[in-house]
Amino acid sequence: MGASMILSSLVLMLAIGSCEAQYEPNWESIDSRPLPEWFDQAKFGIFIHWGVFSVPSFGSEWFWWYWQKQKQKPYVDFMQKNYPPHFGYQDFAPQFTAEFFDAKEWTDIFASSGAKYIVLTTKHHEGYTLWGSKNSWNWNAVDVGPKRDLVGEVASAIRSYSDLRLGLYHSLFEWFNPLFEQDAANLFTTDYFPNSKTLPELYELVVKYKPEVLWSDGDGDAPDTYWNSTGFLAWLYNDSPVRDTVVTNDRWGLDTICKHGGYYTCADRYQPGHLLKHKWENCMTIDTKSWGYRRNAPLRDYLTIEQLVAALVETVSCGGNLLLNVGPTHDGRISPIFEERLRQMGSWLKVNGEAIYNTTAWRAQKDNVTSNLWYTSRPKEKAVFAILLELPKNGSVILSEPVVTQGLTQVELLGYGLLHWEPVKPSGLQIFLPQLSFSQMPCQWAWTLKLTGAT
Repeated sequence: MGASMILSSLVLMLAIGSCEAQYEPNWESIDSRPLPEWFDQAKFGIFIHWGVFSVPSFGSEWFWWYWQKQKQKPYVDFMQKNYPPHFGYQDFAPQFTAEFFDAKEWTDIFASSGAKYIVLTTKHHEGYTLWGSKNSWNWNAVDVGPKRDLVGEVASAIRSYSDLRLGLYHSLFEWFNPLFEQDAANLFTTDYFPNSKTLPELYELVVKYKPEVLWSDGDGDAPDTYWNSTGFLAWLYNDSPVRDTVVTNDRWGLDTICKHGGYYTCADRYQPGHLLKHKWENCMTIDTKSWGYRRNAPLRDYLTIEQLVAALVETVSCGGNLLLNVGPTHDGRISPIFEERLRQMGSWLKVNGEAIYNTTAWRAQKDNVTSNLWYTSRPKEKAVFAILLELPKNGSVILSEPVVTQGLTQVELLGYGLLHWEPVKPSGLQIFLPQLSFSQMPCQWAWTLKLTGAT
């Protein structure tokens, strides 16, 4: 379907649904939409950065920009050393083969992590789409490269073999698209690019794949009015096939981040360390230097499972969700180190998930006496969870925040059982931990104390 036909269809759908429309195309109305409850309950998702940048798999998923636009020396040297003189970025696309890609296998890995949703890059700033976009002729995964609808395969597998919810990432702008460059030269007083490329693709993604997370990115320093973001979001919330369950982020134009949209991302790897009034998400990478796969990444650049569990715990304690990124290879594999980290996270959540999923932030996020201790809660169950990122050396731990009552308060180590405790002055309690061997420990990286009958 061409751009004009998609836009015409949209106008018709808006006309038909106008009598039922709830949200108007302005930020005051769009921002008033309640966030669907499932997202806050989920807490943990997997981000997947995959595209033509996975072929050079050097430096960063911003390879094209750093090489051709900024001409950074490591990228220029890499190309001069390894490729012929006239080799262009487009020549990487046929090498994006995905011959080992198995969406069912991916689904098994993602589900085993304990994540509740995934977000797949359908199009990064390079403009290459992982589905057969009619608005990206010969620069999509059906026309060149794997010759497959990769988005469709992931969507089908996720829904057939797991309870994961599907999320799709889409970049508003494209670095070197001539229409975008023309609009930028006109200081965005023209809108050739969004009307012929961005908006038709967004509508197509929603109608065809029905994502429950729509992760927008890449405003290209253009305002939200240029992208017609509020117009699109009004349709998404009023008339789209996912209007009741879809959640969106805050990257819909220059200066909308951390201000408008569904949940806030505020910045990559955002970790405020305190409770926010608005729902937020910490999107972060296992490879600390890149979102896309890097062949030359040394072990020291990968976060350990201890660091990842700590990031999840702190994020959830402060009211956020964690979106943890992996970068598959050009041939469709999730490398063993990524798989290991995800499966380790899942094994930890099997024991401690009660303190993560469906929880809310407590009145205190961290303890003021014991360091590396974070709180979450389940108010309906009158339960408070204290998550220890380190085991104390003396066999006991002091929690200064909870108000406890002898004969009423109970303390349980998740995966083990009830523990003995004593009150301490001026407030709080001292919990005596069991002396267990390594193999007897309920988990290996962080430990959860569940308090009931405490406030």
